[in-house]
Amino acid sequence: MLNFILLILIYTGIYALMAIGQNLITGYVGLLSLTQAGFFAIGSYVTAILSVTYGWSFWATVPLAAVIAAFFGLLIGLPTLRLKGDYLAIATLGFGEIVRNILNNWDSLTNGPMGIQRIPMVEIFGITISPYAKWGFLVMVWIFVFVAYLLFERLAKSRIGRALEAIREDEIAASSMGINTTSYKVWAFVLGAGVAGVAGSLQAEFILSVTPGAFTFMVSIMVLCMVVLGGMGNFKAVILGAFLIQFVSYFPQLVGLSNVIPPQFKQVLFGLILVIMMIWRPQGILGREQRSAPGKLFGMGGRS
Repeated sequence: MLNFILLILIYTGIYALMAIGQNLITGYVGLLSLTQAGFFAIGSYVTAILSVTYGWSFWATVPLAAVIAAFFGLLIGLPTLRLKGDYLAIATLGFGEIVRNILNNWDSLTNGPMGIQRIPMVEIFGITISPYAKWGFLVMVWIFVFVAYLLFERLAKSRIGRALEAIREDEIAASSMGINTTSYKVWAFVLGAGVAGVAGSLQAEFILSVTPGAFTFMVSIMVLCMVVLGGMGNFKAVILGAFLIQFVSYFPQLVGLSNVIPPQFKQVLFGLILVIMMIWRPQGILGREQRSAPGKLFGMGGRS
């Protein structure tokens, strides 16, 4: 039982990183992106290739995984951000599938469907952080989540965050006020992709192997569900959403019904949860975080 709880908390942390990035893209800018699985895969393979083939340490691969994932976020962001709604979702979903197919077929670099095995464990100050002894890995993952939460929460409260929210509410009005909407949207994609790349690095180190089959479009759907379930535009809420989705995923194992309940039951349960949420609380469990206007923060009334 304790092992399952630790497993849920570790995966909650890994997926919370992706959900934080998704929340910036979808919750703040209002872009329906389904490509987090692609950035997740890029981060995982960067860490796996550099550590296994070239002997790099985990701590050296993490920033590079974030940068490379962010670069691909820039590549996909620039040509697709003229699209909106369903068209953007289809384009970003296609990018995720392209990444998975490249990983599946580039045998010389990724070892194809077999993936990359025997990834070295994380070491810090001579201490090995083993994924088998889950306590140390749990602390490390949640340090990453805490840092990402602080950075993105600070970003949301800054001028950039207010510009992103203005774009979500009315892009034409935001543009008429002098906000470079294309630039802000691309930066949201870049930052969201970068944090997903970090999550991929942690995933590779936790599993100690990577295979293309682990990065299907269902990963992107699951991350989007975490954001919608917790509450879009609220970083605390998406972390809660990540925990609830992971808890639901492992609930059959927790209660000893994994042999009775088919694997497809998880997808049915996810769908049922979202339908109930859309009917009874469409804003999510915690809802969007309300921010005061700059003048009100200092006790001043706004001008009429």
